[in-house]
Order: sequence, then C-alpha cells, then structure tokens
Amino acid sequence: MAEGERPVKRVHSVMEDPSARAVARVYATALLDASAGVGVASTLEELGSFLSDVLDAHPGFADLLGSVAVGRDQKLAMIDRVVGPVGTPLFTSFLKTLARHDRLELLPLILDEAHRIDDRRSGRKRVEVTTATPLDPTVLESIRQRIDAAFTFSPILDPRIDPSLIGGMVIQVENTVYDSSLRTRMKQLRDRLRERSLHEIQSGRDRFSHPEGD
Repeated sequence: MAEGERPVKRVHSVMEDPSARAVARVYATALLDASAGVGVASTLEELGSFLSDVLDAHPGFADLLGSVAVGRDQKLAMIDRVVGPVGTPLFTSFLKTLARHDRLELLPLILDEAHRIDDRRSGRKRVEVTTATPLDPTVLESIRQRIDAAFTFSPILDPRIDPSLIGGMVIQVENTVYDSSLRTRMKQLRDRLRERSLHEIQSGRDRFSHPEGD
C-alpha cells in the first residue's frame, strides 16, 4: 500500500456513527501509545495492510470476524492461526483485545482515527482537495507548497473527485472550506442576478405606487 494511502472504508454505517468514532478514538490512542517503542508508522502500515490486503481481499474471513454467530474464543483462535504467524506481537495482541470486546468492526474507524491523531501529534493536517477531474502530480505538489506557505502546519493532501464542481477546486482544512469551484461561482452569480432582479422589480413597484409629484 502506498505511503499516505488509506484503505477503502468497508463499513460506511460504522464510519459515520459519532459514538463509534469516539470509541475508535480511544482504541486508536492506545494503539499509538503502545507503538511508540516499535514505530508508529510501521504499526499503521500493518493495520492498513490488514484491512486492505486481508479483510477487503478475503470478505469471507472478514464476515467471520464480524459475525455475532461466531464466538469470541473462535475469533481469538482465528486471529492466532491467521495473524499470529505473520503479524507483530503488538498487532496480534491488539486484534485479540478488540475481539474480546466485540470491537473488530471498528477497525476501519480505528485506522482513520489513528492517522488523524498521529498527524496532529506530528504537526500535520489532512487537507481535502476536491476537483472536477484528477490533478497532475506537479499541480498537486504546487498546491501543497502554497498551503504549506500559508499555514503553520505541514499539509498532507487528500485529492478527491467531484465532477459536479465543473471547474476550480474546493479545499477543506478540518471544518473550514475554501470554495473556488466554478459551480459555486455560478451559483453566486445567479444569486446576485436574482437579487438585482428583485431589487429592480421592487424599485419599479415603489415608483408605480408613489408617482413623482405626489
């Protein structure tokens, strides 16, 4: 998996649940703290690889780990058998902790939260850059450099595609959105024209209601 790339989010309902995200944040923090001695980057890579190369690639195994019909002891045995021989002791132990608490379905959220926490601790922030069509890598690097010069943090670009933008781009830093898309500019133009038309109509009514000389 490429550096900085995140796996496909498998369970959207869980990913969008605020309470689930809060619980995932607790586990993500514990995982990062435990990884300090062995390397946070390698732990995040191992978790990301497990999600994309194991669970996404083998949905049958993923279903077994997430099934309420499979007992905890069976899940622990599967983790020992499948992950134990190839995974690090820390990661294997972490999966077994999640299994004991019936939290394995939170793995995509835990990875997402772990990246966020690690970025924050390292002075980095994820910046969503949404355009109508894919951007050339040189253009993305130019955007990254401009954002880096404008803010106090180190930006990590998260390019996204939304054809409805038509042109331009939307940049989102946490909850702040910088929208220079053609779609938004056209909407703003329509709104201004509508306001001008309403103003002219109202002015005409006022002149009609109060003729000069009255």
